[in-house]
Amino acid sequence: MLSMLKRFWCYVRHVSGDDAYEQYLKHHAEFHQATVDAPPALSRKEFFKLWQDNKWKGINRCC
Repeated sequence: MLSMLKRFWCYVRHVSGDDAYEQYLKHHAEFHQATVDAPPALSRKEFFKLWQDNKWKGINRCC
């Protein structure tokens, strides 16, 4: 039962975007740390500022 609740909670976090920063850090560690000139990972605050700016910039309507 606990395992099922844990999986459900992980799913809810993923769908809602709550785990976006953790996914970003995982991606950064896997793909960008291997290069010499890779920029350091963004802080949580910087990441969510960029995420929100990208989400809400421009026209977001159908008509």
